[in-house]
Amino acid sequence: MKIGLVAHDNRKEDLIQWIEYNAKLFAHHELICTGTTGRMVIEALDHKLVSPIHVRRLKSGPLGGDQELGALICNDEIDIMIFLWDPMSMQPHDVDVKALLRLAVLYNIPTACNRSTADFIISSKLFGGEYHRIKKDYSEYIHRKV
Repeated sequence: MKIGLVAHDNRKEDLIQWIEYNAKLFAHHELICTGTTGRMVIEALDHKLVSPIHVRRLKSGPLGGDQELGALICNDEIDIMIFLWDPMSMQPHDVDVKALLRLAVLYNIPTACNRSTADFIISSKLFGGEYHRIKKDYSEYIHRKV
């Protein structure tokens, strides 16, 4: 599975603690992270595991990383997204954050915005197994006459 990981500044430590706690679970998965989050994930996992986990870093969120992750969602290259966002702070790239969450919903990507939901996702019997998301057919919408 390809797991997208994003965390706002005030939530990065939460995500790192969660990743460290569940490190063995991610051994057979690819983690795709926005910039600083990716660096922190790599550093956290470096000392946790004998075999390295594949971590792909995108640009920092405000520099287009959220949009890069959104493009991966559109191209069926993300299976799950864990996005610990900070509901108490305005982000300079709030429109990108909203667009990313919109794409996750549009493409029916299981998405966690807090640790509890992330725990439910990774403890599901569907996690790590073969799962075929139902993808809505938008062809009627695309071909509508305006």
